[in-house]
Amino acid sequence: MPKEKRTAGIILAAGQSTRIDRFKQLIKLEGKYMLEWVVDAALESRLAHVILVLGHHFEKIQKVLNKKIRHPRIEVVINPQYPMGLSRSLRRGLLASKGSFPSVMFLLGDQPMLDAKTINLLLDRFWNSEKEICVPVCRGKRGNPTVFSHKYYDQLLQIKGDIGARKILEKYASHIIRVEVDHPLDFLDIDTEVDLKSLRNMLK
Repeated sequence: MPKEKRTAGIILAAGQSTRIDRFKQLIKLEGKYMLEWVVDAALESRLAHVILVLGHHFEKIQKVLNKKIRHPRIEVVINPQYPMGLSRSLRRGLLASKGSFPSVMFLLGDQPMLDAKTINLLLDRFWNSEKEICVPVCRGKRGNPTVFSHKYYDQLLQIKGDIGARKILEKYASHIIRVEVDHPLDFLDIDTEVDLKSLRNMLK
């Protein structure tokens, strides 16, 4: 039976960018900030609501992206516990959804090449599947964003540390629909200066 088509997007963008020598969320790429690319993709997609989780330098992000993040579909939440790892942002975003959505999609704030077309592909496949988790795969490699039904909310809230939902994905491998995507750039997250240089070279 097709699922209810109301999925909230949770953009995890609270981190400290410890592996790159600058504030990653506000690095400029092709005229837009890195986080702005992700926000735009989410807003252009069929996500019902977008929760943007900020932490490190949140005031600076809010100032720079003021007009963009005041969009009526965006809700900004602050994670003061961001130094404790990705799981705290995941938890904060999920709690902000208030259980109002039957499913959520977790997006990373450092995947600037992710577009609305890929987000919508994952949503369509998830909504029309009997599976309860959806992940993108490219050339055998699993990536993000990931969709979870409400059945996993309690377990997601129990995650600790900086590992995200990896253990849940491993535990419930048989519950996952894997969606093949064509372009590896969709998966590219910018963690280091090398990643950033590689992306800029590809965009030339």
